[in-house]
Amino acid sequence: MQFIDLAEIEVEGGKGGDGIVAFRREKYVPAGGPAGGNGGRGGSVILVAANRLQTLLDFKYARHFKADNGKRGGPNNCTGASGSDRILEVPCGTVVYDADTDEAIGDLVANGDKICVAAGGKGGLGNKHFLSNRNRAPEHALPGLEGENRRLRLELKLLAEVGIVGLPNAGKSTLIAALSSARPKIADYPFTTLVPNLGVVRKPTGDGTVFADIPGLIEGASAGVGLGHDFLRHIERTRLLLHLIDLTAEDAIADYQTIQAELAAYDRPLSQKVQIIALNKLDAISEQTQQETIAKLRKITSDPIFSISAVARTGLDPLMQAIWEALDRVKNRN
Repeated sequence: MQFIDLAEIEVEGGKGGDGIVAFRREKYVPAGGPAGGNGGRGGSVILVAANRLQTLLDFKYARHFKADNGKRGGPNNCTGASGSDRILEVPCGTVVYDADTDEAIGDLVANGDKICVAAGGKGGLGNKHFLSNRNRAPEHALPGLEGENRRLRLELKLLAEVGIVGLPNAGKSTLIAALSSARPKIADYPFTTLVPNLGVVRKPTGDGTVFADIPGLIEGASAGVGLGHDFLRHIERTRLLLHLIDLTAEDAIADYQTIQAELAAYDRPLSQKVQIIALNKLDAISEQTQQETIAKLRKITSDPIFSISAVARTGLDPLMQAIWEALDRVKNRN
């Protein structure tokens, strides 16, 4: 399935039905009065969060969504039928913005959350409504009102508790494959991962925690370079960041500082989130190189540091224990 996390659509509420001019014509009702009914209300466009969806793919090609119009009023004071609402399902975690004003309209997080994004127009009044002592036979009615029409921007922000960040080829996909049943594409070249990968990692208690492998972070990502800017939004909801560093890189410390600078430069600073550092590819370097890298990191950060090998699956148990404890602390604090 193609992963789409950003879409622009146009939504339009249904037009209200027109009121009508009608009079009573029964044989035994002398001088029958006005009896024109009101028009029905137009349908509304409503967004509903559905946990069975993982992408905004449904909105890639279909861009305009309109609710049904209300029906015209009828004689004998009959009100026209209301138009049917247009229900649009979106993935949980979708944030809705007005595309013209950039105003946030709603955040659909939990399954079943809903928001009306385009209200239907009111039905017009029939001539019965205008009956008065001065006007015993009104011969005018009102048309229905147009429904709301607006352009929306939908942004999907993944609902993951742990975000795995790092430069391309740090081993993020390998790690999430080792920790969960996710099977992302893994290859020995940068930018193997083009979309975020989600994996459910089981705690010792059996509860599942969602991890997200965030692709494409490079220098300048926060300014739109590479793929990172498109996916940094997915880190916003995470409680904890797992910063993966390639120990075999030419300068692992510079790699760490590059990612930290991009997190800090993002519109909503992400570097303030709780972080755990994992030095990956432990099996490919010497013990001395590992210790030298750890010593240099401890001079510039107080975040916990672990050494692992995602391929050999070594060092993962202490790392996971630290992640579970950190998540518990963050939840208790919130």
